[in-house]
Amino acid sequence: AQPQAPTTGILGAFSDEVAILEQALADAQPQTILGIRFVTGKLTGRRVVVASSGVGKVNAAMSATLLIYHFRPSEVLYSGIAGAVSPDLHPGDIVIGEKTVQHDLGTLTPEGLQRRGMRNPVDWEPNPIFLDADPKLLALAEAVRKRIVLDKIQTSEGLRTPKVIKGIVATGDVFVASPAKKEELRKELNADAVEMEGAAVAQVCRQLRVPCLVIR
Repeated sequence: AQPQAPTTGILGAFSDEVAILEQALADAQPQTILGIRFVTGKLTGRRVVVASSGVGKVNAAMSATLLIYHFRPSEVLYSGIAGAVSPDLHPGDIVIGEKTVQHDLGTLTPEGLQRRGMRNPVDWEPNPIFLDADPKLLALAEAVRKRIVLDKIQTSEGLRTPKVIKGIVATGDVFVASPAKKEELRKELNADAVEMEGAAVAQVCRQLRVPCLVIR
């Protein structure tokens, strides 16, 4: 039998975030596994499987695990919208997640939250607080960043070209609409963006030894 071609897994939280990819697939084949809809096909000649994970760390971890178990991807990408934490970021800008971190995970003490990584159930080794992106995927994203030209977008101050940066993506099971929390994430974690799924997927991938990159 011929070995199966490498497959890239691509996840996003909302169906709208992955719909444009699904529409671009050649030979798209949908299937539902334990209620999660996955679509396989080819994107610019590469085999991919695309799915909407749902919002939050538990939903994202569940979808990532099903994706890895059933499709054996050679890498997993997680993408979608996020809130800006860095004051240098504006709507339309992109953060390549050099690191991800769960901002709501740890031990709550009288002095506040002491963040720590929990032991994973595969080998019972503790996960780090900050999860590094796969270096090869990070290098590929960097190479693409240097050669693409993004369309200008309209803002209240006129047209601007979105910027793409490497940075830290903070993940938690809360929708952050608090300036004070935003300032805390910037001060304590040096976060550039905040969302609700990326670090959970990165932890699953780390534990199951699958390269991962979060792009927001």
